[in-house]
Amino acid sequence: MAKFIEEEENNNEEVINEPSSDTQIYTMKSQIGHERTASERLADRARRNGAPIYAILAPSKLRGFIFVETDSPEALRDNLKGLTHARGMVMNKGIGYGRSKQPDTFGTVTIEELTPHLTPPPAVTGIEEGNIVEVISGPFKGEKARVQRIDQAKEEVTVELFEAMVPIPITVRGDHVRVLEKEAN
Repeated sequence: MAKFIEEEENNNEEVINEPSSDTQIYTMKSQIGHERTASERLADRARRNGAPIYAILAPSKLRGFIFVETDSPEALRDNLKGLTHARGMVMNKGIGYGRSKQPDTFGTVTIEELTPHLTPPPAVTGIEEGNIVEVISGPFKGEKARVQRIDQAKEEVTVELFEAMVPIPITVRGDHVRVLEKEAN
């Protein structure tokens, strides 16, 4: 019987820092180019203070903004005070003016709005067969070539160099080429 009571007491312990159903994703402004630094410092401060912050996202393509998942925007605002490279939270203005004005609210984002930032686009997007490209890294850096074939699964591009003595197709990664001219159809 004593074992049963001990097990029951252990199950009653509350788990800290697990998101509840009422968490939302809030938008935070940061200095452009310092999004990662600001998010790391916010994470350190939240870890030390025990703030209910569950996730932090600083997408590289969206400059100047950081997304934070929490159920307490006030705790997030308090942790932002004095944080280097942090510029505050995005606020939604209240409707009206004077005494009848509704208060400002914290800017929130849905997960559907964030999904394009969660997965990077394939490296071969925007590259088509017949395009003229420049190799920007590797042993053929600076060489111009024409795209012969594109492998979407491996994100590789097979190109044929213009200035080569013998036309040899080479395969390079999609992010190692830059499109110079699109083929006119």
